[in-house]
Amino acid sequence: MKTGIHPEYQKATVTCSCGNTFEVGTTVKNINVEICSKCHPFWTGAEKFVDMEGRVDKFKRKQDTAEKERNKRILAIKEKIAKEKARKDAPKSLKDMLKTLQ
Repeated sequence: MKTGIHPEYQKATVTCSCGNTFEVGTTVKNINVEICSKCHPFWTGAEKFVDMEGRVDKFKRKQDTAEKERNKRILAIKEKIAKEKARKDAPKSLKDMLKTLQ
């Protein structure tokens, strides 16, 4: 093996969200996990809802953003229609303008 290119192998502490900690050999110092063998439903038999990376929250944020963008587009279309109607109803010539003043 070449010298100086391999990472340093050391003991690392693994910390679970349930509070369980244990040591393993790895190249990083600390590892944080959401599920371990002490709290995993397969080994405990208990059901546990796990929301990895806030997927539900991420989905709700995407839906809210999409709704806001949809409302912006609807408002822009309504404004465009109002401008077109105003332009259509506006006098087309000086003669028409003078008729509206009388």
